Amino acid sequence: MKCPICKKEVAFTDPEMPFCSPRCRLLDLGNWASEKYVISSPIPPEDLENFPVDGKPN
Repeated sequence: MKCPICKKEVAFTDPEMPFCSPRCRLLDLGNWASEKYVISSPIPPEDLENFPVDGKPN
């Protein structure tokens, strides 16, 4: 597996997994804290009616 920050290889047994180092772990935390990463909101039910399930518009 590769570190999501610097892309170095990380062993599954590494104590910092999935990061390669404490530095990369802190950089990732900083990205969340500065809202560089976000979790999107669910699609409202009224918008689901027009959401293409098979890739084709309804």
